[in-house]
Amino acid sequence: MSELLLICRIAGRRAAIPALRVRSVIELEAITPVPRAPDHILGLAALRSQALTVIDTSRALGFAPMADVTGTRAAVVAHGDHVYALALEDTNDVEEALSDPQPLPGGFGEEWHHVAKGMVETARGPALVICVERLIEGRRAEAA
Repeated sequence: MSELLLICRIAGRRAAIPALRVRSVIELEAITPVPRAPDHILGLAALRSQALTVIDTSRALGFAPMADVTGTRAAVVAHGDHVYALALEDTNDVEEALSDPQPLPGGFGEEWHHVAKGMVETARGPALVICVERLIEGRRAEAA
């Protein structure tokens, strides 16, 4: 496999988002809350006059919300007709997957099994490959 991945940190774990899904990586600034939005949606932010729905990736997994995300980085991705900013704890570089995704070993918990396509090896160690759509949907998709 030679897929390129944006390596990041979500809820304390080394994760990877397929680079083809990432339009850009931005620094989050002002976020406007959206009344009655699901708890994993922090609000709206602007990118070159385009509205982005900001997702708290930790909360989308069912973990505690991230601390203040102002000044943190986010991966900008599209899903359907909308653009999202996935707030990340940290971003690293783009790396190449050295293996196909393998099933997650035990101990990760159902939160990760819900959003991970599997685990891949990279030159700097293993990473969980994230399904962007499931992360955007958050835990509410399972409750439905």
